Amino acid sequence: MIVNIMSHYRGTAAVSAHADGSSLFREKTIRTLFFFTAFFAVIVVSFILLFLVNDGLPIFAEVGVADFLFGPDWAPTAAEPLYGIFPLIIGTILVTIGAMAFAVPLSIGCAVYIAELASPRMKAVLKPAIELLAGIPSVVYGFFGLIVLTDFIRIVFNLPTGETWLAASVLLGIMALPTIVSVSEDAISAVPREFKEGSLATGATTWQTISRVIVPAALSGIAAAIILGIGRAVGETMAVMMVAGNAAIIPDPFWNILSPLRTLTGTLGIEMGEVPVGSVHYNALFGVAVVLLVITLTINLLAVAILRYLKEGRISSPAGKPFVSFETKENILFISGMILFGLLLVSLTFLPWGLGPVLLLAGLLWFTVRPFLSERTVQQIAFAGITAATLTVLAILVIILQDIVINGIPALSWEFLTQSPLDSGREGGIFPAIVGTLYLVTGAIAIALPIGIGAAVYLVEYTREGRVTQLIRTGVDLLNGTPSIVFGLFGFAFIVLFLNTGVSMLAGQVTLALMVLPTVIRTAEESLKSIPQSLREGSLALGATQWQTIGRVVLPPAVPGILTGAILSIGRAAGETAPIMFTAVVFSSRFLPDSVFDPVMALPYHLFILATNVPGASANKYGTALVLLLLVIGFYSVAIVVRTQFRNNMRV
Repeated sequence: MIVNIMSHYRGTAAVSAHADGSSLFREKTIRTLFFFTAFFAVIVVSFILLFLVNDGLPIFAEVGVADFLFGPDWAPTAAEPLYGIFPLIIGTILVTIGAMAFAVPLSIGCAVYIAELASPRMKAVLKPAIELLAGIPSVVYGFFGLIVLTDFIRIVFNLPTGETWLAASVLLGIMALPTIVSVSEDAISAVPREFKEGSLATGATTWQTISRVIVPAALSGIAAAIILGIGRAVGETMAVMMVAGNAAIIPDPFWNILSPLRTLTGTLGIEMGEVPVGSVHYNALFGVAVVLLVITLTINLLAVAILRYLKEGRISSPAGKPFVSFETKENILFISGMILFGLLLVSLTFLPWGLGPVLLLAGLLWFTVRPFLSERTVQQIAFAGITAATLTVLAILVIILQDIVINGIPALSWEFLTQSPLDSGREGGIFPAIVGTLYLVTGAIAIALPIGIGAAVYLVEYTREGRVTQLIRTGVDLLNGTPSIVFGLFGFAFIVLFLNTGVSMLAGQVTLALMVLPTVIRTAEESLKSIPQSLREGSLALGATQWQTIGRVVLPPAVPGILTGAILSIGRAAGETAPIMFTAVVFSSRFLPDSVFDPVMALPYHLFILATNVPGASANKYGTALVLLLLVIGFYSVAIVVRTQFRNNMRV
């Protein structure tokens, strides 16, 4: 590959060696252009903060900071409106804790199985399955939760409704699974193999090696995975809004996981579309968005603090490789044990009669008999648990897909795919929604991809680590951690109102582009970093300019990684509802948009309205969910095929 690239170059090398003033001017112009694409993330974050604070600040003056943050009642439409968001903050925290309690054990068990126990053939099955779980749109998760999960909880616990804290936590836990599994598996796989070999050579069992050597060495990566999962749960809007019950109350008793509740994101999703612009209620919702953004920023700062603590808790092994010290590991295990024990005690208050005592007895029995068990027996029990966690993750995927596919196929027909909706979506088809989704995704990627690639090129090729670079990376990180509903509010305030585009396809495309931009930047940056420095040096030695080197030597082999970013961006953009529900979409339209300034239908929003507001449309609900799922999977498949083909061509 290196020979092919260099031979492609030699024809222009002599001319490039005598670069005149115009070529130098061109180089400076290109560098400046790339700088502005990189700095664009900082500009976007600044504008988001500016517009959120500008529209949210009046509520703090009207109500007071303390009363707004710690007021016990949220009733903005009452005769005497109340704007206390404390129940919303508590709801967000409780749902996130429940989601992590569900997701973390399953995710780490699955990650350990993939990294350490699975055969190559099994890995080839499990990794695509995890990617598929990540590719399911959030509104499809919400639809499944509303139809299946809440009904299951209602029956099992004999409740009038299954829309509860438990339903929201389980659903968000499922949605966080692929993120935690993927990042944890990467961290475990990155542990040097000599760690494992050295442990086994001393007589340790495989389980002792995994639990006492490999997992502790990967703790920083696992911690990062969990924090990413927390961010996923905190920022989710549509799924939690569809299953949480949306009662702005604090559970009574506090640990009653069968109580309904409402989150910050759910409040924004429910109420933003119905308030008069400029009203106190409108300002209060932007105040909620400010608080949500602060919480997100706090999570990011907490992630940095945890990772720094883990790094400081490491010492060097004789081989010069880092691993977690014994004291650090013991502290982490003790804290984790206390948290799990606390969750167990809480669970005893809401589990069906008899099940709680059984679990408590099983835990006490384990701690009693553990000293008398051989290491081989402990390993068998541990491997059984890890295998069970992996099978549970696969079972979740199978159950979701089976429900959507079996119930969705009968609704599919040529008329359903090619006609406009009738009778509020109960009859007719979804053709305008399909076309609208494609319009939105295509426009978003067309905007985000060149900006993202330009930013990555500047960060890797044109600058060194310094204050400006740190500022840009911070902007990208903050943009990446911004909840999708906040993008929707920003798009509404800035694009729809301030720029006066109205609710339009263009507003939705720009909003989605801003949301997926960090993914494009990060994946493109990592891809560019993976290109050997020797390619750059060889090109420059032949007399090429820096831009010629980037354009003809560095970028071509980096295309597969850049396509990976496009894959992730396409999948996310196609399945998102929150960023477009205030900026781009209408529920029902018989006609396609004539221009980018017309609103459009979109599959995610259409499914959301059908599922939550249109009774008697069961067949079309499932049909819409299946089409959306197939569309997202189709995007992933096409992009993967293109990426694989390109890699094969580059090897020739």
